[in-house]
Amino acid sequence: MRLLLLWLINALALAAVPLVVTSVVVQGFWTAVVAALLLALVNTLLRPVLILLTLPINLLTLGLFTLVINALLFWLVATFIDGFAVAGFASAFFGALVYSAVSTLLSWVLVPRP
Repeated sequence: MRLLLLWLINALALAAVPLVVTSVVVQGFWTAVVAALLLALVNTLLRPVLILLTLPINLLTLGLFTLVINALLFWLVATFIDGFAVAGFASAFFGALVYSAVSTLLSWVLVPRP
């Protein structure tokens, strides 16, 4: 049940991104639900590999390169889903930041602690 709640929170956060970053387009709630699921899968499967491969540059930038990886994955997911579009890297960067911040805040407020 908790996993389903987190998925819906992420979908709500993704639906809220175009309100802040106008160059990101999410055409409907179901598009946000599918995109949130694909983002979760990509972040689970690809993100650790990319972080491991970019470990030297990540150490040199004190972890800030992780923001670039998040933006690239956000942009990658947008290429696969109709109705979810990102204009460019800068839009993906700020969109990923807003998505992460809103998702974290909503999870902190709405998800009960065990």
